[in-house]
Amino acid sequence: MEGQMPLIGDRFPDMEVQTTHGKMKLPDALAGKWFILFSHPADFTPVCTTEFYAFQKRYPEFRALNTELVGLSVDQVFSHIKWVQWIEENLKAKIEFPIIADTGAVANKLGLIHPGAGSNTVRAVFFVDPNAKIRAILYYPAELGRNFDEILRMVKAFQVADAHKVAMPANWPNNELVGDRVIIPPASDVATAEKRLKEQGTDYECFDWWLCHKAIK
Repeated sequence: MEGQMPLIGDRFPDMEVQTTHGKMKLPDALAGKWFILFSHPADFTPVCTTEFYAFQKRYPEFRALNTELVGLSVDQVFSHIKWVQWIEENLKAKIEFPIIADTGAVANKLGLIHPGAGSNTVRAVFFVDPNAKIRAILYYPAELGRNFDEILRMVKAFQVADAHKVAMPANWPNNELVGDRVIIPPASDVATAEKRLKEQGTDYECFDWWLCHKAIK
């Protein structure tokens, strides 16, 4: 429905957008890659500038994880271009990822305009996997800048979880109970629950049958 934010598990909506790198068709243009689409309230604003600088500094790490970045705000492409130039000239950081110049259509489609937060886009973050499925959504008010180490951590965690069919504990890879180990999905029947406790100590360890963890090899 127009104006409703897509949900986790939905396919990222099809759209053709104008960016600082030319026109793009999403999600098709990034098929086979993870991508993060993030919105910011406006160009030439202090917090947004610190965020773009932070994203660019981590861009090589994202690309090493087969992950692309796409920015967005309700600004004209000319404003984006000038702002990117200002960042490069004054902060010595060349913004290498595209920024969508939105007229409001994309923001409405993704649910990025929140009535109680003014007319600008909120600080949303969409995590999209190589199959164009939305895996996570974060959003923040205008006055709160994002934690970019957490965004990078989430991409790493999703990829480990998918590759090993496991879940990730709190603060992974620095969990207070199990360190960098991962959580084995809970047993779903009595036989498996009993087997878990009998066989632990080889490939995995358990606090109980429903809370088992293992190292990633």
